[in-house]
Amino acid sequence: MGDALVGTWKLTENSDDYIKFLEELGVNFTIRQAVSSLKPDEIISKNGDEWSINTLSTFKNTELKFKLDEEFDEITADGRKVKSEMTCKDGVLLQKQTWDGKECAITREVKDSRLMTTCMIGDVKCVRIYDKK
Repeated sequence: MGDALVGTWKLTENSDDYIKFLEELGVNFTIRQAVSSLKPDEIISKNGDEWSINTLSTFKNTELKFKLDEEFDEITADGRKVKSEMTCKDGVLLQKQTWDGKECAITREVKDSRLMTTCMIGDVKCVRIYDKK
């Protein structure tokens, strides 16, 4: 389940709404400007029932370790303390983050050999596209 997601991916395209998405998250102006031009790698791995997503960039590296359908504490790259839960259905990895009465959804799926990451908060949606390295 979700094996197509496993691998090392390089960000190649960002939708124009990425900065608006960061703004809706509450990321300050300076950090929004700094991270909007980054092209991070995302390494997705799976060992038994434990998943790992490592995001590597010149700004900050993050690591998520989780099991599907189990809520966990996450400190996001921008410093938010959130509750996250990951589910996987039909090869789509869905992450739900909640904090301070807010909710964000991030989906990751492989389409046409590309990792499509869709980030949504409220009515703001951005798509980040990664190619396999």
